Amino acid sequence: MPNRLANETSPYLLQHADNPVDWWPWSPEAFAEARERGVPVLLSVGYSSCHWCHVLAGESFEDERVAAYMNEHFVNVKVDREERPDVDAVYMEAVQAATGQGGWPMTVFLTADAEPFYFGTYFPPEPRHGMPSFTQVLEGVRAAWVDRPEEVAEVAQKIVRDLAGRQLDYGKAGTPGPEELAQALLGLTREYDATHGGFGGAPKFPPSMVLEFLLRHHARTGAEGALQMAADTCEAMARGGIYDQLGGGFARYSVDREWVVPHFEKMLYDNALLCRVYAHLWRATGSDLARRVALETADFMVRELRTAQGGFASALDADSEDPLTGEHVEGAYYAWTPAQLREVLGDADGDLAAGWFGVTEEGTFEHGTSVLRLPQDGPVAEAGKFAEVRARLLAARDRRPAPGRDDKVVAAWNGLAVAALAECGAYFERPDLVERATEAADLLVRLHFDATGGRVRLARTSKDGRAGANAGVLEDYGDVAEGFLALAAVTGEGVWLEFAGFLLDLVLDRFTAEDGTLYDTAHDAERLIRRPQDPTDTAAPSGWTAAAGALLSYAAHTGSEAHRTAAERALGVVHALGPRVPRFIGHGLAVAEALLDGPREVAVVGRPGDPALAALHRTALLGTAPGAVVAVGPPGAADGGEFPLLAGRTLVEDRPAAYVCRHFVCARPTTDPAALADELGTARA
Repeated sequence: MPNRLANETSPYLLQHADNPVDWWPWSPEAFAEARERGVPVLLSVGYSSCHWCHVLAGESFEDERVAAYMNEHFVNVKVDREERPDVDAVYMEAVQAATGQGGWPMTVFLTADAEPFYFGTYFPPEPRHGMPSFTQVLEGVRAAWVDRPEEVAEVAQKIVRDLAGRQLDYGKAGTPGPEELAQALLGLTREYDATHGGFGGAPKFPPSMVLEFLLRHHARTGAEGALQMAADTCEAMARGGIYDQLGGGFARYSVDREWVVPHFEKMLYDNALLCRVYAHLWRATGSDLARRVALETADFMVRELRTAQGGFASALDADSEDPLTGEHVEGAYYAWTPAQLREVLGDADGDLAAGWFGVTEEGTFEHGTSVLRLPQDGPVAEAGKFAEVRARLLAARDRRPAPGRDDKVVAAWNGLAVAALAECGAYFERPDLVERATEAADLLVRLHFDATGGRVRLARTSKDGRAGANAGVLEDYGDVAEGFLALAAVTGEGVWLEFAGFLLDLVLDRFTAEDGTLYDTAHDAERLIRRPQDPTDTAAPSGWTAAAGALLSYAAHTGSEAHRTAAERALGVVHALGPRVPRFIGHGLAVAEALLDGPREVAVVGRPGDPALAALHRTALLGTAPGAVVAVGPPGAADGGEFPLLAGRTLVEDRPAAYVCRHFVCARPTTDPAALADELGTARA
């Protein structure tokens, strides 16, 4: 019989609706039940494409005996971290503070006041590798709760006090300057893996936000080392197993430092961010590889993640059914043996493909299988032959059981996808990608905007055309505003600038402290044991710096001093952390580059349909000046019409013209795309 999760919209919670565990969703009623019964709360946090979350569920949550013990002695609460990033952040901070590490699945035991007192992640069904079994943990926690209640209460209260003492105060740190950004670059150079690209060792994650900083730093300063680190890392990832060599798109991370074997789940946020990074690398260098990967990643998102409503689903699972064994195993959809290649392609082409893609008899993955890569430098074959082989392998792979898809639409990640697809469509003359970006933006406005009470608010998620009940957090407001601003620049439709303004006014009103620091949740959000506030990037930009970037761009568009000041104050965190931990505040460093460069304000005016206007507009979009904002439209409106930057801008000698301003100084308007390119640093692309 289904438990209380049966009516939820989260695919992850619905995966657990038929567990024998009597799960509750996160709710006041669950904690009231724990208080009435006098038992602790077992909080289990995960997400639908998490491999070890599935393992824990299969080993323990689907076990009738374990479930019966959980039901008798605990109130069991299941949380989708992607729906409730605030709950996840608060307890993950506690887990990391107590154990020095974290991850998912996350298992936390709480009092009825939601105070944590014992933590963990995955626990096996039997003791192994120094870990207690899940049953031993349950029995130990129950014994402490019954036999040592004073000790449990004391531990819980101390943890809450310690968390409260972690309040951040970066509002007075000052804005980052050239010195801080140079120190950040030096710190990244020390951690750079010159042999394999990327930063640090295994596991190795795609450093999307850091790559954006490196590209912007090169554009502002000309530092060739920054560009080289970005280009080499992008090439290493694109040739590695972390990149899907057949279908495009990136896996979550590489388990090794060489990018050979990935953790196979594919997340929307990774692919949106990397799609944009490769497009920007092409813009800076003209790299054919960067162009190919940007477009293939965009096409992957549209083909495999787009929902019926026009938004983009959250993720594809790492696991899928092995057609030989019928078991769900990680990577079954993506890995190949030489024999499988020959079966699809014939002996000659199969052997060729094995050489091209690094598929060996020993295998690079499990059970003699290999993850496809492009390990050799230079072109692997005549382009037509290579494309034909890829197409045949992709068609064969499409006949394998596909990984599951989490159809939940997350506002923040869709904002990232809107920005990436809009820019790719503009750069590579793919209007279909701009259309897909516009449709996703339309969905966010139609379904995720809530104007109840006269103020716009943003829902965190939706699924199947139904908005979820959870409120948007700061990253949703920042990333959706960023997507709308990118779409406004590409389409010339000022309504997207207006929608971004709605969201950013709410950031000022509901997420900002008096000293300029930012919180991840609104002032009137549900009260947790601590109000989450994290300025550092995880797999996606932090809400703090995402909001700072959107505020800065909006201020450049509108001249709003309030938004500019808010952005500068928020960037105090980059002044403080950028030189110390640059790998973990890459997006903030990228925004700081835009601040130092201006950012430049570009107004392009002309008659609709004029090819000369299109040429100037495209040149403006291809400018590498960090964070430059672009407005395009007809001349003549005294107030600028939909774009304040267009106010007073006229044709020059009856020809379309571009106006570039920076730091309150405007250059002479130009009708020449080459002259505009020089002003905006448009590079070899």
